[in-house]
Amino acid sequence: MAPSWSDQAIWWQVYPLGFTGAPITPATSGNGPVRHRLRRLLPWLDHVAELGCTGLLLGPIFASETHGYDTVDHFALDPRLGDDADFDALVGEARERGLRIVLDGVFNHVGRSFTGDAGWLRRGPDGDVETFEGHGRLVALDHGQEGVRDHVASVLTHWLDRGASGWRLDAAYAVPAGFWKAVLPRVRARHPQAWFVGEVIHGDYADYVARSGLDSVTQYELWKALWSSLNDRNLYELAHALDRHDAMLATFAPQTFTGNHDVTRLASRLDDPRHLGHALAVLFTVGGVPSVYYGDELGLRGVKEEREGGDDAIRPAFPATPALRDPDHSPAFPATPEPTKPAGSAGSAEPAAPCAFSADLPEGAWEVFELHRRLTALRRRRPWLARARTSVHHLANHGAVLHTAGDGDETLLTLLNLDDAPRRFPLTDEHATLVPEAGAPANDDPALVPPHGWRILSSRA
Repeated sequence: MAPSWSDQAIWWQVYPLGFTGAPITPATSGNGPVRHRLRRLLPWLDHVAELGCTGLLLGPIFASETHGYDTVDHFALDPRLGDDADFDALVGEARERGLRIVLDGVFNHVGRSFTGDAGWLRRGPDGDVETFEGHGRLVALDHGQEGVRDHVASVLTHWLDRGASGWRLDAAYAVPAGFWKAVLPRVRARHPQAWFVGEVIHGDYADYVARSGLDSVTQYELWKALWSSLNDRNLYELAHALDRHDAMLATFAPQTFTGNHDVTRLASRLDDPRHLGHALAVLFTVGGVPSVYYGDELGLRGVKEEREGGDDAIRPAFPATPALRDPDHSPAFPATPEPTKPAGSAGSAEPAAPCAFSADLPEGAWEVFELHRRLTALRRRRPWLARARTSVHHLANHGAVLHTAGDGDETLLTLLNLDDAPRRFPLTDEHATLVPEAGAPANDDPALVPPHGWRILSSRA
């Protein structure tokens, strides 16, 4: 059973190496001097809280060879990001704002310079070390070994002891479910409120959760249906995905998203920018544990490419401080100042990497931020949505009414119109009213949705 707090979580997912402008290539990373870049997240914590998120879903922060997913020491912070004092500062500042931290653990594979026991690596019939999905620098762990189970349990417990609230388990789909079934009870014995979400892309999500003992997995089916159904103007695809999603909610709350560190950003993925609100309205009104990928709340664009360095565009460096302003003020971000070395810290600091986007945010960034903030407010006022069940009460290629209900007396209706003309939806509940957080005029006809518009209605029994 997942911890009770996770049902109220809304994550701001961030890739720290990219966010802080840390070098990624092997020639410039590795075991260099300590750089206290992790502290560059501190000025952004108020932004996260203002956005309405309840915690940070961090990408890899442990010592690695390049991009963080080739870990070499699970017990040490990557020197490109800092040291234990920097981690403690982040945890402490986050707690002051009521924000939790979930860490990204890579336990299917490690980097070739892994400092652990070389006997823990999985070998093929020819005696050679096996790699992960053909990536020569990523060597696989042998999950059948007790030493590997002991190591992973120790790592998970160590960082929970240090203040983390849970773990994202990278490439969980490649790890035998029985491995987690053996490891997690050891960790939960000390940290019963820890939350564990596995990266699973394809397959039977509910079955993997049941066999592994994880609390959640990443909901890639819904992610794909959100942008694909809008681009194709085929809401039958979304309805099919929601039906499968609803079945999962019978046993667990999936981790839902419209973007993350591995996929093209939503603003670049959508063919019609008018449909960004539709995707977000669905994300925040259906069951699950939602996350916002850093920069998506500002309307940033970025395309993932299948090549070396193809993730760079979706993992940009951010300025030292946020200064988002309404449309009457500019620039949106100030120039990035040089950081100072933390008092009493070893190592050295260096000027922040230049922001990967211009000093002025994309057009409409303020509106995108406000839309996210309204929808996170809607979500936080209704924690029952994490386990809510959604059915489709009206469906056409260009229009749908999603009916989301929990155990209480309130139901949400999400109306989606992809037509070039206004659409009046058939509503069985004559008493449904517009949800104020959705930003619709209070005196409007709730059943009438403008072209390429959406509405969220509330109905009470």
